[in-house]
Amino acid sequence: MFRKRFYYLIELQYLGFRYHGWQKQPTVNTLQRMVERTVTYVLEHKDFKVLAAGRTDAKVSANQAYVELFVDHEALDLKTFFPLLNQNLPQDIRALDIEETDEEFNIIQSPKIKEYLYLFSCGEKFHPFCAPFMYNVFEELNIAIMQEAASLFIGKHNFRSYCHRPSENTILEGEIIDCCIQKNDVFTANFFPKDSYLLQVKGQGFKRNQIRLMMGVLLDLGKGKIDLDFIKQTLDPEAEEIILEHIVPGSGLILNSIEFK
Repeated sequence: MFRKRFYYLIELQYLGFRYHGWQKQPTVNTLQRMVERTVTYVLEHKDFKVLAAGRTDAKVSANQAYVELFVDHEALDLKTFFPLLNQNLPQDIRALDIEETDEEFNIIQSPKIKEYLYLFSCGEKFHPFCAPFMYNVFEELNIAIMQEAASLFIGKHNFRSYCHRPSENTILEGEIIDCCIQKNDVFTANFFPKDSYLLQVKGQGFKRNQIRLMMGVLLDLGKGKIDLDFIKQTLDPEAEEIILEHIVPGSGLILNSIEFK
């Protein structure tokens, strides 16, 4: 029998601190599991499929993320479905918008620009309530040299040093459109440190743990453990391969926005 299918794009926000990433896994709680469980409850059937624009890692949050919802047999009444979806999603997941698309739209293949932020602070240990949002280092950091180094990532590079355990099929080349470190005035709270900072990175796609490895090497630079030449070597395709191992925690990383081109 011919199957009629309907297509929807859902915009989401979520706090990832209590989840083991997006992708569904058999023994742990994930964002995909909770979204699919909620959709099942609202629709009262399982004749649907959910695809995400990107799979965030454990504890990573999103200010703006997208999922594509494929529903079989019958179109959704969006005025009824959308409020029920939000009402039944966990309190740390919120649906911002929903719109109908068509079979021509492909959330995976569609060109898009992603912006990630990594929040951090230094010096005195921060309030425990900050833990879901940022990373704290006890040492004072040379923020100026970290800002200088962040600009080195802009452009097309081989990111072998910034890809955790790549396979033989992993494409290591990539392009970063913008990369900078600045004072954090994007996300604030009265329990945040007086001064906090963020690494802002924009690109079409990123390697496994790429931004967390970038943040790790920038923090090592700020602590004086390495110099600018070391970071230049990690981006030099002619230099000897350097394997980086300082992967900062996922809880400081936020998928801030996705722009479909």
